[in-house]
Amino acid sequence: MRVLPAAPSIRGLTAVVTGGSRGLGLLMAGELMKRGCDVVLLARDEAELGRAVTKLGRLPCGSVRSVVCDVRDGAAVRAHMDEIARDNGRLDIVLANAGIIQVGPADALGTEGFRDALDSIFNGALHTALAALPHLRRSPVGGRLALVGSVGGLLAVPHLLPYSCAKSAVAALAEGLHAEEAAHGVTVTGIHPGLMRTGSHLHARFGGDRRREYAWFQALAGAPLLSMNAERAAERIVSAVQRRRHRIVLTPAAKLGARAHGVAPVAMTRLVSAIGRVLPRDGGGETAEGFRVEAEDQPPARRLRRVLGVLNERAAGRFNQRGGAADTR
Repeated sequence: MRVLPAAPSIRGLTAVVTGGSRGLGLLMAGELMKRGCDVVLLARDEAELGRAVTKLGRLPCGSVRSVVCDVRDGAAVRAHMDEIARDNGRLDIVLANAGIIQVGPADALGTEGFRDALDSIFNGALHTALAALPHLRRSPVGGRLALVGSVGGLLAVPHLLPYSCAKSAVAALAEGLHAEEAAHGVTVTGIHPGLMRTGSHLHARFGGDRRREYAWFQALAGAPLLSMNAERAAERIVSAVQRRRHRIVLTPAAKLGARAHGVAPVAMTRLVSAIGRVLPRDGGGETAEGFRVEAEDQPPARRLRRVLGVLNERAAGRFNQRGGAADTR
């Protein structure tokens, strides 16, 4: 059994996590704090940020504060990064995690859906990276930047095409910046998780046949054999960043899918096409967030979803996904 050398300490470093108010972002922020970092959370929702700071503030080490910021606004991101670096005297670690998920057929989500995904996911990561890099280059320990992509950016997933396209761009950005920033002593890590039990189905937006789209997504996102414990995922991600790894793909299913696509792309495309044929085809109209679909549209297979998604529902409550709208977020 190969024993990895001890990871370099990150105690006392300043870290920023975008999309840090809930879900994976919240958990990664907690992992950074456990390792002694002073963490700043960036997100759009002030109330959510307040709950996140209260939750993380109970940890016995590190520190946490929050800044309301929309990563789609490049000027705002740059101003806040400058302010954080100035106030803390340094900026050492940045995790670009903010984004959205839209579920449904491409024609139902429309060009607006693709535009929204690219603006939130890719432009958000780009704004974060370009604003942070000047400060990361000056870090006395060598800066670390992580861009959170997805296995959906390595292998296009039907009914998640806006998300896949945007995450694919994030993957390319991480690869390119890793090569460019090596000369400046900055490590850029591409993070590509598969399904994780974070309770994200409550905030995903569903189009087309919203009832059935929500039903399949909620069930798969919580299925134990397909999805990963989010706390374990956050631990592995932060360890990868701490160790300055170039890239990490999480969950066995995600690793298998990414490798199969690289080795046998035609066969993998046929398999994904077969999956696409069984997904809902009908429906239209406006998209809606998952908590509204659950409350108003009465998705099918409630009992089956309750069994498969029990761990995901528990995660939603623990990772600040509930609250705000009708206390179901």
